[in-house]
Amino acid sequence: MSKHFETEAIRTQLNRSEFLEHSVPLYLTSSFVFEDAEDMRASFTEEKERNIYSRFTNPNTSEFVDKICKMEGAESGYAFATGMAAVFSTFAALLDSGDHIVSARSVFGSTHSLFTKFLPKWNIETSYFKVDEVDQVESLIKPETKILYVESPTNPGCDVLDLEHLGNLAKKHNLIFVVDNCFATPYLQQPIKFGADIVIHSATKMIDGQGRVLGGVSVGRADLIREIYLFSRNTGPALSPFNAWVLSKSLETLHVRADRHCENALKVAEFLEGHDKVNMVKYPFLKSHPQYEVAKRQMRHGGNIVAFEVKGGIDAGRKFLNSIKMCSLSANLGDTRTIVTHPASTTHSKLAEEDRLEVGITDGLVRCSVGLEHVEDVIADLDQALNA
Repeated sequence: MSKHFETEAIRTQLNRSEFLEHSVPLYLTSSFVFEDAEDMRASFTEEKERNIYSRFTNPNTSEFVDKICKMEGAESGYAFATGMAAVFSTFAALLDSGDHIVSARSVFGSTHSLFTKFLPKWNIETSYFKVDEVDQVESLIKPETKILYVESPTNPGCDVLDLEHLGNLAKKHNLIFVVDNCFATPYLQQPIKFGADIVIHSATKMIDGQGRVLGGVSVGRADLIREIYLFSRNTGPALSPFNAWVLSKSLETLHVRADRHCENALKVAEFLEGHDKVNMVKYPFLKSHPQYEVAKRQMRHGGNIVAFEVKGGIDAGRKFLNSIKMCSLSANLGDTRTIVTHPASTTHSKLAEEDRLEVGITDGLVRCSVGLEHVEDVIADLDQALNA
């Protein structure tokens, strides 16, 4: 029987133990015991599918991964200590020296550092395309290109890429299509439907939803996940059982939280769009968004991130942050609490202005992760800070 998203999120659980618990217990153990020598031998040769060591698998991480796989429509998955561990391990497992990546230029700062500072050590190069120039993607593909990589919506500019178009390109050229789905979550968007081979999440964000734990996950084609698993089993970036337990519980309420986050975010975006101290607002479900039609086609709602530009540049951005009273100043996002960040003076301050502008990070850009407070209180705080 086919189940709805909400039901799968709540009812996908480990088998009950002899204690018949209703809530899945924590398995805080580093290792697991064997019945005899033959059981141990068969387990290590993978003739048996069972838990051996929590760096490999653990019941709590398996439940979390199983839920994400069902939500994303994926064949298999592996859970990591952080979202960036998932990103790095995915690339490290699937790429060889001499391989090439084609990526959207608008990617998370640490991912950009991975592409520009670390992967080149192993002779792996990256070519970038602008989010509004997807027609140029095909011209960047070389014989050694192996992966096509994007985020959608992007961080921090809230740009949206046409996943179906990119998925078709990847298939045409036999590329592995990898999508960072962090901003959308599996509830709002399932990239595999549009041709993605691997989907990555920083579970630290909306999946946890309360700013408590770190986590990451990669899901997708079983043959690719097998390579990622073998790499990770030997290098050790595994998610802890406790964090997996927290994140699995969080998935049970993701649909409820995401609906309210998105409802609040749209109201905040509409308010900001009419504010005389704001130059520009970018939110996927605003009709003024350049990729509005694409967003409506591939997303359930617009997400909880609103990007807007304060008039007056870097100084105005700093003044806005200093004037905030209720909202939090933090580098995180996807929390119950609304968070505001000024990338040009903080997270992206080390980039040259030209590099920042190329990915849409103007001097006055503010990223607002809209929380679950009453939306009128969020709007009131943003308004008084803009008018300060």
